[in-house]
Amino acid sequence: MKKFFTVVLLLAAVSCLGITATACQDPDLGDKSIVCTVFPEYDWVQNIMGDVANDYIDVTLLAESGVDLHNYQPTVKDLAAISTCDLFIYIGGEADKWVHDALKNVVNKNRITLNLMEALQAKLLEEEEAHNGEEPEEEEETEYDEHIWLSLKNASAACTVIRDAIIAIDEVNRDAYVENTNTYITKLNELDTRYQEAVDSATCTTLLFGDRFPFLYLVNDYGIDYFAAFSGCSAESEASFQVFAYLQNQLCTYRLPAVCKIDGSTLTIAEAIRDNAQVSGLDYAPAIVTFDSLQSVKKTDMNNGKTYLSAMEYNLESLKTALGVPEEE
Repeated sequence: MKKFFTVVLLLAAVSCLGITATACQDPDLGDKSIVCTVFPEYDWVQNIMGDVANDYIDVTLLAESGVDLHNYQPTVKDLAAISTCDLFIYIGGEADKWVHDALKNVVNKNRITLNLMEALQAKLLEEEEAHNGEEPEEEEETEYDEHIWLSLKNASAACTVIRDAIIAIDEVNRDAYVENTNTYITKLNELDTRYQEAVDSATCTTLLFGDRFPFLYLVNDYGIDYFAAFSGCSAESEASFQVFAYLQNQLCTYRLPAVCKIDGSTLTIAEAIRDNAQVSGLDYAPAIVTFDSLQSVKKTDMNNGKTYLSAMEYNLESLKTALGVPEEE
């Protein structure tokens, strides 16, 4: 409720400022603007555009401060950018509830709005309760997992949809956008193949997360099982004794090579699961590995060369460790 109230106040402020389309667009120069809510969208757009449109298409990433997408709240500047842009791209999940109110204030009547979860509806997976030994709560209605970008297959599909949306605002450079998209999708597919090869050569096919678990799409792509302390978007940070005991038991039973966590979280739960398992008689020390959820990418990370592909390359190495993939000779 607090987030919605904040958005309403900000929308009112935007209206009072009297912002017009000229704030981000000069009709004489034909300038265009694209606004993205999260880093994966932003990086996909950059790869699709290449160098072709950099002189007259401005691309803005709203969540560039490193704030987790579930905690993001738009500023007046953000709302103005959304109102005046030519293409607005967002995920469309639980964390984007604020978007509904933000879209009501439109200065550029020709703006194209792209909801990626709607565009990829056939690929969506229902949210799951954490596989942690607790009885799942009965849901009143179906909700879909919003972390669609953590699937290379979804990324390929999303890039095709985004390409078409960019062409809709810049038909002149259609051929370049098509070529760039094909080149980028080839890279995504090559990495996807490497993921499958890693899973095929793994000594186990189960991950154990002492953390939240936003990787439902990734494990579904490759037939990987999982246990996790919390579900994907959970705000919980303290695991119950029952959850600790259950995950510790699974670690010992499956003799898993590693306990996993996600970027930005502490080691506390993962280390406790590992250490207690060793006290209980586990005769080896599982690794602690981190997976990048791409939910809180800072501008400094981008300046240092971070890309969607580099993050998914990092996750592949984490996956290899967690599944006990033999090192290449």
